[in-house]
Amino acid sequence: MSFIPVATSIEIVEKEDITNLQFDHEDVLTDLAARQSRRADADRAVTLGNAYHGKLDIYFKTADGATKRMATTVWAADADHLTLKSGASLPLRAVLGFDFY
Repeated sequence: MSFIPVATSIEIVEKEDITNLQFDHEDVLTDLAARQSRRADADRAVTLGNAYHGKLDIYFKTADGATKRMATTVWAADADHLTLKSGASLPLRAVLGFDFY
């Protein structure tokens, strides 16, 4: 499932910049079904990254409320984090959605 952003201004960031960003401690998704769908999409992103070395867009929100987009490969996912190609880690609670292409 592709994520369709509703934010009017979405900054594109590089995966190397993740370490400079702050994330809220609360989940950006309040709906349980949406969180379960995000987790399934995270697993799909791992399959895409490991089996096909494919990239996707990840939409996420930082602690200041800004929506950001990053094109990357996801190597691993657990209940709390995504591990990206560069070795950087993104908290799953900050992820709004994925755009598979």
